[in-house]
Amino acid sequence: MPVDPLPHAWGRPAVKAVLRAVPEDFQVEEELGFSADGEGQHVLLRIRKRNSNTQWVARRLAHIAGVPGRAVGFAGLKDRFALTTQWFSVDLAGRKEPDWSVLGDPEMRVLEACRHGRKLRRGALRGNRFTLVLRHIEGSSTELERRLCAVRESGVPNYFGEQRFGRDGANLERAAAMFRGELRVTDRHRRGLYLSAARSLLFNRILARRVGDGTWTRALPGDVLMLAGSHSFFCAEELSQEIERRVAARDLFPSAPLWGKGSSAARDRALLLEQEVLQSLRFWCDGLEAAGLKQQRRRLLLLPEAFAWEWLPDGALRLRFSLPAGSYATMVVRELVAAAG
Repeated sequence: MPVDPLPHAWGRPAVKAVLRAVPEDFQVEEELGFSADGEGQHVLLRIRKRNSNTQWVARRLAHIAGVPGRAVGFAGLKDRFALTTQWFSVDLAGRKEPDWSVLGDPEMRVLEACRHGRKLRRGALRGNRFTLVLRHIEGSSTELERRLCAVRESGVPNYFGEQRFGRDGANLERAAAMFRGELRVTDRHRRGLYLSAARSLLFNRILARRVGDGTWTRALPGDVLMLAGSHSFFCAEELSQEIERRVAARDLFPSAPLWGKGSSAARDRALLLEQEVLQSLRFWCDGLEAAGLKQQRRRLLLLPEAFAWEWLPDGALRLRFSLPAGSYATMVVRELVAAAG
């Protein structure tokens, strides 16, 4: 489906391993990037949860607070089969703050509660810190060490993970039904999921082309370059030595479109490549344009921060790293090992 056929940066890994033998093998901690105001009608809750998905927790919080579901906010969706620390906001305008200890689930605990003036919106976080454990490793540890060093030095393709597309690509199927007029979706959240899946499909296909031809880490003439740590970008119609130096230094990153209304900002060779890839995918482009989405950009290269690893006494491998919001830890693991079993 959307992920498996995508090319790897250095070929398919020869080493195999199991990720998430238990939920504790996949630990995620959100980094908001801002502090609570200390006052306001919303309460920010930092919750540690195991084997619980984000939307289920949000519904539980709404029930305890006696507020509608829309009064609960969160910055991003987190995996269910994992140990995750995540922030939620609850709008308590005119209401007494409840006793959050009545969550009533031994695998979910409120770590922190503080007042805040605004609802927590989707995407409103700096990134996520990950601690992952790979078990039952099959293959050469020397080869795996080589891959680990390559990821630390060069990063990985910034593909959207299979979670974006739903179970067996269900989100894509529903997006296609929406575009054909066969499905009407009134729920904003679900509609957003389906549109995001379609966008992600197009982005992944462009990135796959550039991974395949070895240009995902360097600029092409006419490339749209994104500034490190920013969503700002510009078109490099001519590649100067200074631009090439900044790309090599990871100060600028080549990008691809998140499709929507308007023309691509790319020019020259970069634009021709995008057009070639999207030519057979016009159905998805037209559907996204008709849905009214504004065209955006996403960088091609994902560079994990503070990337480190250690071998455990039982032969398992523990990874630690941070990623910016919207990136997928599974895409890092995908470049290191193939799934065992």
